[in-house]
Amino acid sequence: MERLGVISLSAKSAKHIRDKWRGKTWYMVVAPSFFGNIELGSIPAQEEKMLLGRVVEATLYDITGDFSHHYLKMAFQINQIDGKTARTLFKGHEYSRDYLRSLVRRRTTKVDGLFNLVVKDGFKLRVSVSALTLSRIKTSQEKIIRDMMEKIIRDKAAALTLDQFVQEMVLGKIASDIYNQAKLVAPLRHVGIRKSKLVSAPANLPKAPAITVMEPQAQSPKEEAPTDNDEEEVDEEIAEEENSTDNDEEIEE
Repeated sequence: MERLGVISLSAKSAKHIRDKWRGKTWYMVVAPSFFGNIELGSIPAQEEKMLLGRVVEATLYDITGDFSHHYLKMAFQINQIDGKTARTLFKGHEYSRDYLRSLVRRRTTKVDGLFNLVVKDGFKLRVSVSALTLSRIKTSQEKIIRDMMEKIIRDKAAALTLDQFVQEMVLGKIASDIYNQAKLVAPLRHVGIRKSKLVSAPANLPKAPAITVMEPQAQSPKEEAPTDNDEEEVDEEIAEEENSTDNDEEIEE
């Protein structure tokens, strides 16, 4: 009798099992219009409102199809649902850990700049710029290069909207402008904007016009192969960067 009771209970429970996936709808997530509304993938949700605020990650290679962009990780936040399409807003980008490690060399100088910017249409960004030299340089030279970084990037922010600024940032145009000026102070191996984060957005988001993806710009001469001895130094740099951004503000909707 006990055995029959167990079988009967299991059979009763089985009738109440619900397949949670049947109640969910799949939405196609697309990149912002200035990246050509490229499809980033599909994501399920029971209700549209549950998608808002979710962050989707991809590489720049997934968007441009250029394998040389595989090291750049992109983050997009869903901010609008249009039918079965989830539209996104640029949230930030950063170099992959392996690529950042490959840039560090012994007996060279790494000049970093961290800047809080407000672009033309009111979005606030936090941007990290890095310049790596061919050999060690003086502190006075570091200061000159950092001042050049700040002037160029603030001028760009004042003149460009978020869409335009992000394109020039991730595709290397801003880094190329910094490189061309800073190389007059000291020989450089690489200049790049290695990380950015959208800190806040205007209360009423403007409708961004469709903009075609710009061609990538050369950032610096061809780089050398990485060495294993550099891992310890770059790990310290990564740790410092992570600690400095732990308390960053969330995007204001």
